[in-house]
Amino acid sequence: MASTGASRGGAASPRPPQGRSSRQDKYSVLLPTYNERENLPLIVWLLVKSFSESAINYEIIIIDDGSPDGTREVAEQLEKIYGSDRILLRPREKKLGLGTAYIHGIKHATGNYVIIMDADLSHHPKFIPEFIRKQKEGNFDIVSGTRYKGNGGVYGWDLKRKIIRLYRKEVLQKLIEKCVSKGYVFQMEMIVRARQLNYTIGEVPISFVDRVYGESKLGGNEIVSFLKGLLTLFATT
Repeated sequence: MASTGASRGGAASPRPPQGRSSRQDKYSVLLPTYNERENLPLIVWLLVKSFSESAINYEIIIIDDGSPDGTREVAEQLEKIYGSDRILLRPREKKLGLGTAYIHGIKHATGNYVIIMDADLSHHPKFIPEFIRKQKEGNFDIVSGTRYKGNGGVYGWDLKRKIIRLYRKEVLQKLIEKCVSKGYVFQMEMIVRARQLNYTIGEVPISFVDRVYGESKLGGNEIVSFLKGLLTLFATT
């Protein structure tokens, strides 16, 4: 599914020429973490493997929100193992919300494309090359993972789960400026705002798997906040 004739909210911005070599592109992965010390080494290894095998230029920006389980220390070790040009730890002192984590992370992104995903392995990095191929194929502003078409599936996954997405960096920056949500509804609001601004959106069918280690971070209060955020989103769009 994709919009055509993107008006970009009334002001067109130049697109890179279709079919440009991927070696000229760089992909910044924004990886917010909170209590992910078991998952983080595996998700980083899988990301590095996927990017390396496809000869894709990348960086992984870990935004840890003061995890008490030692996630930050694990991230520091990963930075030493893979190099600070590939793994960038950009921590915050406490848990401040998913939306603000992306705002914080994009300030440090040097890629011209940004990928946002969860660190709990509900999204497998093996799909990322397909996202990149899809973006090149349709010259899309955004590519989103979906479980509703093709071979996409869901295993132990519920509607509260976040969705992996690839953005042109300037598009994500514009959407972040427009969004008012700060919690888990942030990603949903971004896609609604993207449609309002007529950005083009491609979709890739992927499988979602429930978190590998640890418990869901969505407690009762966060579920209430999520529902309130949805109501606010519907009221303002």
